[in-house]
Amino acid sequence: MSSTLAIMSLFGSSFLSATLLPGNSEILLVALLTNSSVSPSLLVLVATLGNTLGGLTNVIIGRLLPALKSQRGLETALGWLKRFGPAALLLSWMPVVGDLLCVLAGWLRMPWGSVTLFLCVGKALRYIILTMITLQGIAWWH
Repeated sequence: MSSTLAIMSLFGSSFLSATLLPGNSEILLVALLTNSSVSPSLLVLVATLGNTLGGLTNVIIGRLLPALKSQRGLETALGWLKRFGPAALLLSWMPVVGDLLCVLAGWLRMPWGSVTLFLCVGKALRYIILTMITLQGIAWWH
């Protein structure tokens, strides 16, 4: 796989992974870390950018939604956002709940700057940790 195709695939996968659609960006990142000549730093940057933009898409969707009906998961995510504000978006990487946090941040009209900051940091930390674990495993294996 060419470097350009690898980067584009990772961006698309990470974008989709931030939505309710399946993207499996973690699997692709690990595969590229083990079988690609692309710099790990560039891979983390691309995955973070794609995943952050996907998360911001969910925030925009939330801004377009009318009042939401009460459900258990919704109440939990809403409680986190009300308690911690945009910092709760550090958990935006979590499956299902993370998507809901992003949508609710938009629905609550949280400020764009802090939403983007915490969203990006949370997503980056996940990819950085995954990259470190993968590279450590590769080094140990050899």
